[in-house]
Amino acid sequence: MKAGRVGETMRVSIHSEHPFLEPESSRDPGRRLRGRVGGVVSLWTSGVGTARAGLTVSSLMVAGGEPSRVLALLDPDSDLCEALEETKRAVVQLLRWPHHQLADVFAGIAPAPGGAFKQAEFEQTEWGPRLASTTTWAGVVLEKLSTAGWSALVTCTVEHVVLGEDPDPLVHRRGRYLPPSLPSSLPPSPGTSG
Repeated sequence: MKAGRVGETMRVSIHSEHPFLEPESSRDPGRRLRGRVGGVVSLWTSGVGTARAGLTVSSLMVAGGEPSRVLALLDPDSDLCEALEETKRAVVQLLRWPHHQLADVFAGIAPAPGGAFKQAEFEQTEWGPRLASTTTWAGVVLEKLSTAGWSALVTCTVEHVVLGEDPDPLVHRRGRYLPPSLPSSLPPSPGTSG
């Protein structure tokens, strides 16, 4: 085995593929399509104190308007969905590459000794707990919740937005996080906003 360069991630496995991956013929084509869309990973949080809940979400979009809205697909059985229905408020924070382990914690696929909220510093806002190290986030209010396939489709109005520098967004595509590879000094593409 060759030694990797400093900062390079090395994968070591005895399997040529993921050992628990279903055969291609039995994989859900809709889920496979969604995995190819990819996007920036967000953390949704809601509640106060011991009633706090959070969930890693990559299926979301922002609709412009007066006010703007955030639409997302949530696990209908998640604590976050229950807390959002109860409080009608949430914080939507965009995660960066250094948050990839925390994203796994809130997705329920990594251990969280003491609970997910003990894994990082959070500040309470009027919309819910906010990850202190996040730079871009929004305070939202639940407008509508409906069923979409196996998910809960939530439509939230945006009440508050903080836009920060996000040189290393946490991007999820085809079941994995993509490490940042572009220089952080790239200007926005022509015709894009924000």
